[in-house]
Amino acid sequence: MARPASASVAGPLAGRTVVVTRAAAQARAFSALLEGAGARVIEAPAIVIVPPASWAPLDAALDALDRFAWVILTSVNGVEMLDRRLSARGQEWAALATSRVAAIGPATAAALAERGVHADVVPAEYRAEGLLDRLRGLVEPGQRVLLPRAAETRDVLVTGLRALGAEVVEVAAYVTRPAGEDGARVRAAVAAGGIDAVTFTSSSTARHFARLFTADERRTWLAGVTIACIGPITAATAAEYGLATHVMPEEYTIPALARALEDHFARGPRDARARRSD
Repeated sequence: MARPASASVAGPLAGRTVVVTRAAAQARAFSALLEGAGARVIEAPAIVIVPPASWAPLDAALDALDRFAWVILTSVNGVEMLDRRLSARGQEWAALATSRVAAIGPATAAALAERGVHADVVPAEYRAEGLLDRLRGLVEPGQRVLLPRAAETRDVLVTGLRALGAEVVEVAAYVTRPAGEDGARVRAAVAAGGIDAVTFTSSSTARHFARLFTADERRTWLAGVTIACIGPITAATAAEYGLATHVMPEEYTIPALARALEDHFARGPRDARARRSD
């Protein structure tokens, strides 16, 4: 549910209304960072995280964990859903002890650490391309690699790892679906000109938020709204819907995105709502 939060502190985002489109379970930490900088936050999840259509492929992989040289996690959602499945099967994370573990970024690595798992590899660039570059020379031809992640995800990692000679087993650990339930409220807020910024933390959030509006509505209603994307892949998805990115951090993390948004407004751009009346 969309949740407007009144700001009680001054800061670079004081007087600004920012939409957070992350899944509900993950939105709070991001919202807290923005509220700490003075923003009024509207939590409007664009996606929900649900189990895959079948657990069978993941279960088959979990039955054979000792045959994998690598397990690669590409999101906190993947860690959480894998944790859920291990628990349902009566397995412990210690079952990964025979494999090396790679995480796409520090948040994913931290989620693993909370479960007692050390990420052997975390790339400097927190996206699939960066992770693939980091794994070159580490993943050996013939090694089996388990990649539990969202269904219908970019195939950069799979293609790249197979080019290195690895045997990649890609299984769906979860599915992202459009949330939809708060669409009317968000549409009304955007149409009224009360939004200063919209944040996207994944391609799926950008895609499903954009689809709440027609092309004409995106062009007119969002014309003066600051679009903040966590990284270039998300920005590219937003661009597919005519949404140009104004804010993108150098480090593709939630705290860095919050800081980048603060820096953007601290520089004093004209009020978003005023721009829309030009």
